[in-house]
This record gives sequence, C-alpha cells and structure tokens, in this order.
Amino acid sequence: MAVASDQATSICSYCDRAIPSSNLDLHVAHCSRKLEKCKICGDVVPKKHAEEHFLSTHAPVACSLCSETMEREVLGVHKSENCPQRIVTCKYCEFPLPAIDLFKHQEVCGNRTELCHMCSRYIRLRERDVHESRCNGGTNIIAESSRNTSPAERDHHGAPRRQPHEASRKRLLFTIAITGVAVLFGSLIFQKKAENSQMP
Repeated sequence: MAVASDQATSICSYCDRAIPSSNLDLHVAHCSRKLEKCKICGDVVPKKHAEEHFLSTHAPVACSLCSETMEREVLGVHKSENCPQRIVTCKYCEFPLPAIDLFKHQEVCGNRTELCHMCSRYIRLRERDVHESRCNGGTNIIAESSRNTSPAERDHHGAPRRQPHEASRKRLLFTIAITGVAVLFGSLIFQKKAENSQMP
C-alpha cells in the first residue's frame, strides 16, 4: 500500500522501512515479534531463522587448509584467493604447489631455458612470452646479434658476417698439424740425445 506523500512517516527500527507515523506503534510491535536485526551485518531476518543466519554466515570456522579462523561467509573467497596453502600452478611448468611456495619456485623455474624453434636460441622461460612476440626467426637473429657486433664484423648490408662451418674445421686441422709437428720435433730431439749418449 502506497504511503500518501503528505502523510508524515517514521523509520521502523527493525526493518528500516518508512512507516506512516500513525501506524508506527502497531508496526513496531509486529516487527519486534517476527523480525530481528543481525548485530553483525545489520540484515533483518525472521526471528526463527536468526540462529541459522548467524551459523551459516558469521560463525567462526577454521580453514581446512591453513587452520586460520574466519567468518563462514568469507571462507569461500579465502580458500580460492587468499589462503597461503591453496593449490596453484606454476605459470612456467604447470606444476601444482601451495601458493606460499609459488614465488620461490617460479624464481628458479623461470630461469630454466628452452629452445626457440624459430631462431634456434635458448631463451629463459621468464622471457619466453616477450621473445615470442618479437621473434620472427632468422631476421630476428640478425637484428639482435647486430647490436652485439662491431661495424667491422658486419657485411655491406649491415648484417653480421656468418662464420662458415669450414672455419671451425680448418682450426681443428691446424691444431692437429701443430701438435703433429711438435711431436715430430720432440722425437727427433729425443733421438739425437739418445745417439749422443751412446757415443764413446
């Protein structure tokens, strides 16, 4: 029933509704018998459900994971978002572990390296997303390595000169040759000494 705009009203202390002042006493008597305002959250609940409201909403309960005590109504949020013992997964290896251990684990796990199949470089897992967004295969190698090479090491297009595989083969052959020459000279000197010591 709508209250006439010119009629004086008062607020019921039980249900917080505006009641015509002439009916307030009767309304308050009815509300006080049937309703109760929760002392914790201020919700108005039927008196017969007041204890149930307290137990289901405000009664302290212990978290089954970390044993912290809190109101039941925040327990769900605590378990899913705040509990240090809730199980979360590492963003690098997807290993499930307690949230309290996540930071230390990811510090180590993020430093592991993985081969980028586009540019054949080993990239730290913590840098993988940034690298993948910038990597475009061979072109990226030239761009990144040209920052680290001197102008003399670059060809006339500005790209770093590639060391042919032949160069490492030549170095190996040169090392073998030097070693062979050293062994040959050593054996000749040893032979001369042996001949000199045999002479009367």
